[in-house]
Amino acid sequence: MGYAISVTNLTKIYGKTLAVDHASFNVQEGIVFGLLGPNAAGKTTTIRMLTTVLKPDEGTAKILDHDVCMDSLQIRKIIGVLPEDTGLYDRLTPVEMLIFHGKLRGMERTAIEGETERFLSMLELQENRDQKIGTFSKGMKQKLALIRAVFHNPRVIFLDEPTVGLDVMSAREIRKLITEESKSGKTIVLSTHNMWEAQQICQEVAIINKGKIISQGTVETLENLTHEEGLEDVFVHLVKGEVIE
Repeated sequence: MGYAISVTNLTKIYGKTLAVDHASFNVQEGIVFGLLGPNAAGKTTTIRMLTTVLKPDEGTAKILDHDVCMDSLQIRKIIGVLPEDTGLYDRLTPVEMLIFHGKLRGMERTAIEGETERFLSMLELQENRDQKIGTFSKGMKQKLALIRAVFHNPRVIFLDEPTVGLDVMSAREIRKLITEESKSGKTIVLSTHNMWEAQQICQEVAIINKGKIISQGTVETLENLTHEEGLEDVFVHLVKGEVIE
């Protein structure tokens, strides 16, 4: 199995701030990959470059062998993205929004209808299918935004803090969907502060701090490296010590 994502010396500078500092890492196809770091570590900036929202100042990155600078249109066709801001249309209903999104993605009508029913049922939004999105709770909006990210069957999915601030049940449903998508062969990049969540669903993680990738591997590998038990203790050890392996 090859790499779904290959990143080499990826760099982004804002004025005098080095937001991402020559970051390098690879993500195997078909896994949930955690991109972990403290606030302002460079996680969101990295994701924005990988999803072609921002152009790198240096370095290269490829998504399924497509260069993020040279092949941005092709990349946007094969990825799904859940950004920090859900960006939903408050005046639409979930059904209307998913039909609109499906048509933008070139999906057939029968596929749109089938996936709408499947996902709304999976995330328990069926009863709200004809309700205006503007009346939804934060958890309901987050679940709908996640549906939009995976609706068109993308091969690579980027999720930026998908469960932050959510109640237990909403977070649980979102984690279940992430796991199901991974089982179907999708590659998922998960940016999160929730170490327990990352340990539960990620096959591999990279820890970023001050724009640099300071370590990457399975949780077990990083536990052995740091002589710590549990991802939270591993994370604290690496960020404080800035161990680079």
